[in-house]
Amino acid sequence: LFPLAVRGSAGLYMVNGPPSFTESAAFQRDSGKNCKAVAFSKDGSLFAWCNGEKVNVVNVTRAEFLRSFDLPKTVCLEFSPKNNVLATWQAYATAKDGTAGVPNLQLHDMRTGKCLKSFIQKKMQNWCPCWADDESICARNVNNEVHFFENNNFNTIANKLHLQKVSDFVLSPGAQPTKVAVYVPGSKGAPSFVRLYQYPNFGGPQAALANKSFFKADKVTMLWNKKATAVLVIASTEVDKTGASYYGEQSLHYLAANGESAVVQLPKNGPIYDVAWSPNSVEFCAVYGFMPAKATVFNLKCDPVFDFGTGPRNAAYYSPHGHILVLAGFGNLRGQMEVWDVKNYRLISKPVASDSTYFAWCPDGEHIVTATCAPRLRVGNGYKIWHCTGAVLHSHEVPGDEELWQVLWQPCLEGVFPEKAVKQRALAGERPGAEPSPAQAYRPPALRNRPAASSKLHEDEPPQNMKPQLGGGDKPLSKTALKNQRKHEAKKAAKQEAKADANQGPAQVRAPQNTVPAVTTGDPEVDKKIKNLKKKLKAIEQLKEQAAAGKQLEKNQVEKIQKEAALLKELEDLELGV
Repeated sequence: LFPLAVRGSAGLYMVNGPPSFTESAAFQRDSGKNCKAVAFSKDGSLFAWCNGEKVNVVNVTRAEFLRSFDLPKTVCLEFSPKNNVLATWQAYATAKDGTAGVPNLQLHDMRTGKCLKSFIQKKMQNWCPCWADDESICARNVNNEVHFFENNNFNTIANKLHLQKVSDFVLSPGAQPTKVAVYVPGSKGAPSFVRLYQYPNFGGPQAALANKSFFKADKVTMLWNKKATAVLVIASTEVDKTGASYYGEQSLHYLAANGESAVVQLPKNGPIYDVAWSPNSVEFCAVYGFMPAKATVFNLKCDPVFDFGTGPRNAAYYSPHGHILVLAGFGNLRGQMEVWDVKNYRLISKPVASDSTYFAWCPDGEHIVTATCAPRLRVGNGYKIWHCTGAVLHSHEVPGDEELWQVLWQPCLEGVFPEKAVKQRALAGERPGAEPSPAQAYRPPALRNRPAASSKLHEDEPPQNMKPQLGGGDKPLSKTALKNQRKHEAKKAAKQEAKADANQGPAQVRAPQNTVPAVTTGDPEVDKKIKNLKKKLKAIEQLKEQAAAGKQLEKNQVEKIQKEAALLKELEDLELGV
C-alpha cells in the first residue's frame, strides 16, 4: 500500500494507495487550516510537515511520532538522503532598523533534534543545500561560489569552487566519486558555459571533465542521468528577439563526463517544453516545437531513436523502471495523455485528465496520480488515481468551499518493487477515464446540411521508428544519407501524384460545349488568343463548381460567369477561322 499525502484547506491526511483508497491509520489527521509544507524522506519512512504552529516529524512505517521543532513560519522542508538532517527554510526578513535579519535556513540533526547550523538564505529558489546520496558531501551556492561541507560538519568549509560567477550547480546522483555540473552566465559579449568537475578536483583549466559554451542563455536547467555519465542542459532566454515564440528561445545541449559535448538537433522549430532522462541512462525524451508538439527519444549520440509524431503535449514522464513513458498536455492544453510501452514502442492507452496541474508516478511503476490544485486552479479541485492502462481506480473531488493544495506519493528506495509486464487493456472492474466530448465547430448556415469537410489547420505526423533498418548485412545509413533518401522518396511521391492528376484531368474537367479539339491555326497571334480564351473558360468552370458547393461568389466572379457564352462564341469563331 502506497499512502498518498493530501494537503488542503481542510488540513492534512494520508490516503492508502491501491487497492483500498481508505484513510491511512498510520498517520493521524492534522485538521489545521494552515499547513504550509510537507516532505517525505527519500526512503519514505519519515514524514515532516509544518501546520503554522510547529514542524512535526513522524515515522510513518512505524506510526510513531519522533519530534517537533518550534518553527511556525517554515514554508520549505527537506530531508537529507540518509535521513540524518532535516533542512527548514523560513522567509527572510530584515530587522526594523534595516540591519541584517536572523538566519532563516536551519539544519537539524534528526537523532538529537539539535540545530547543527543556521545560514542566511534570502532567496527561496535553490534554498536547500544539496547532498551526495551517501551524505559524504553537502554543497550550497554562496555569493556566486559553491561551498562544500563533508560528513555533515557544517562548521568547516572543506572545499570551494571558484569561477567567475557560478549561478547554479547540480551534484550527480549515485555512488562516489561525486561530480558537479556548474553554470556560469555570459557577460559583456562572452558566452555562458556549463562545466563538469569531479569532486574535489577544481583547480586549473584542465580540471574540468567537460565544458560546453553557448550564447542565448538567461537561465539553464541541468539534468544528470541516473548513472551520472552525462548531463542535459536546457538553455533558455526570457525573450525571443525574432518574435516567433511567446516562451523565449530554447536550445538543448549534451555533455558527457568523458568530455564529449553536442547540440541536440531538434527537427521542429519552437519551444522546448520538457526533457526527461530514461532511468536506463542511455536514452532521453524531448517534447518540443510549435503546437502540435513533437516528441522524440534520442540516444547518447543525440541521434533520434523513435519519433512519436505530433500531438497536443508539453510534458514527458518516465515510469520509475523506465519501461513506460507518458506524454501529456497539461496547463493550457486539455489534459490528453499518451501511455507508451517504450520497449516495444506500442501505445497502451490514451486517457484524458482535464484541468490537471500535477502528475506523478507511483513508485510501483504501475499507477499514476493526477490532481487539480489551488492556487493554480481554484475550482474543480481534486485528484484521480489511474492504472497505466487508462482506467480510473479512484477519484476524489473536494467540496466547492474547500481547496486542494498538494498530493504526494510516499516514495520508496529503488528495487523494492519489481518491474511489471505492461498490460494492453484495462482490468475487469476498472472504469476507463471518461473523455470529454469535443465542442462542435461553428458552421455557417449555407454549409450545415452538407457533409463536413476536413478543416484541420495542420496534418498530424504519425509515430515512426528512427532506428536505421539493418537488412541483408547493409550498414546503417548516415544522417545525410537518410536525409537524401527521404528527399528522393518525397520527389518520387510528388511525381506519381502529378502523373495521377494528369491522367484524371480530362475525365474531371468538362470540355466547353460546341467546341472542336484544339488545332493550331498556323497564325501565332490567333493561337495565343485561343489559349487565353481557354484559360478564362477553365476559370469560369472552377467558379461554377465553387458556387455549386455553396460558396458565396463576389460580384466580379458572377460577372465572369455571365460572360461564358460570349467567350465560347469567340473561341468557336477563332477555331473555325471566321
